[in-house]
Amino acid sequence: MINNIQEFLIYRETKVREALAILDRTGVGLLLLLDKDGAFERTVTDGDIRRLFLSGFQIDDSFAPLPKIQSLVVSENTSRRDALNIMNKNAINHLPVVNELGIPVGILDRREIDEQILLSTPHMGEIEREFVDEAFRTNWIAPLGPNVDAFEKELASLVDIESAAALSSGTAAIHLALRLLNIGAGDLVFCSTLTFAASANPIIYQNAEPVFIDSDPYSWNMSASALEKAFIWAVQQNRLPKAVIVVNLYGQSADMDSLLSICNRYSVPIIEDAAESLGAKYKGRASGTFGLMGIYSFNGNKIITTSGGGMLVSNNKELIEKARFLATQARDPAPHYQHSQLGYNYRMSNILAGVGRGQLRVLQDRVEARRAVFHAYKEGLSDIDIIEWMPEPDWSYSTHWLSAFALKQSKTLITGAEIVKKLAAEMIEARPLWKPMHLQPFYSGYMYFSHDESSIADKIFDTGVCLPSGSNMSSESLNRVITELRKILK
Repeated sequence: MINNIQEFLIYRETKVREALAILDRTGVGLLLLLDKDGAFERTVTDGDIRRLFLSGFQIDDSFAPLPKIQSLVVSENTSRRDALNIMNKNAINHLPVVNELGIPVGILDRREIDEQILLSTPHMGEIEREFVDEAFRTNWIAPLGPNVDAFEKELASLVDIESAAALSSGTAAIHLALRLLNIGAGDLVFCSTLTFAASANPIIYQNAEPVFIDSDPYSWNMSASALEKAFIWAVQQNRLPKAVIVVNLYGQSADMDSLLSICNRYSVPIIEDAAESLGAKYKGRASGTFGLMGIYSFNGNKIITTSGGGMLVSNNKELIEKARFLATQARDPAPHYQHSQLGYNYRMSNILAGVGRGQLRVLQDRVEARRAVFHAYKEGLSDIDIIEWMPEPDWSYSTHWLSAFALKQSKTLITGAEIVKKLAAEMIEARPLWKPMHLQPFYSGYMYFSHDESSIADKIFDTGVCLPSGSNMSSESLNRVITELRKILK
């Protein structure tokens, strides 16, 4: 908003010559005509002045004879989106802002309010182009190629794991992991409930049965207490799960030692869904490398992206080799097309792998940028005591892929959904936290085990908000989010 409003004010006694000088100096093409009491009367544009000249006005005449009209104005409480709608409807680029007394306090400029702050946008650099251009120069356009091989090796080296398979999505990686464990009809798979549907959907692809596990309040990730309850129930049913899918939420690892201790006792493997936590660490070791298999996602909103893609990783090289085989339509080594088992078209293209190679080289920069965004929010809102930020335990190094907080229900009546709606009105994209799987209509009939008497995941979902968190956010955008949040939460 243009706040130096004094530069734009004129009165009935102002000469046309003076008004033209102001228009020339400010360059906005708009003046605000006030009455004798200083209240807003109407706008005067350069077009209005041209029409005055055509009607016989002279340059040293005043605006005394200028007819009164009902000019469009907005109040100080008008949202950006509402103001933009008024501008669009009336094909104008500026709107005066008046207070409750009708006195102008600013001018809204379309160029300033038409900028939307998005939740998590891709952050591309220059290195990616080198690998993509190489793919074009060598005509390696189709799936597979040297970028794919190199991307797999470079990511495996980065997270210090034996082997990796580059795939079309993180969902494909989870699906292949379940297939590699021979999970099928009638089998149980335990899965974090506080996650995106892509963590659970592959269980259904395999005609298996999900059982959902609550979060703990210390990391918002899978609760060891709830997992223990689920295993006790499974033993009573004589139906141990074939796998446990542990999701590392919003860039932070789960407490893997406690979860591994339970799963190892029952000899059940962990699939670590690290789609959101590439670059995070648990006790100094890369997130995604603790289970029998781990998965990463390179979707467009992730901390690094290939526009769409994923990776399956493991210290079991044989599993990854089989994953590559299944992901390339399970083609047998024969001179003709021969298939002895069901396969999938899940491999990553050489072009997208080139993007991934470039993105890997700036991963730590992206992590540091997102952590800086989180800490800026935390500092900028430190005096607002109704916020509980996503906790980061001592053993965790979180990327804060998304900056998330929950509201302390005992201290406020506002809901997370209301905050999301109010921010949207100011052209700021925020999101609720993931709706737990056991609350989803499709999954509501499956078993669910809570952390204690009440569900932690339900509470986090009801009160949680994810804020814009891109590593390419400008300081102006960050401050704008903080300013609007302060208005809402204070």
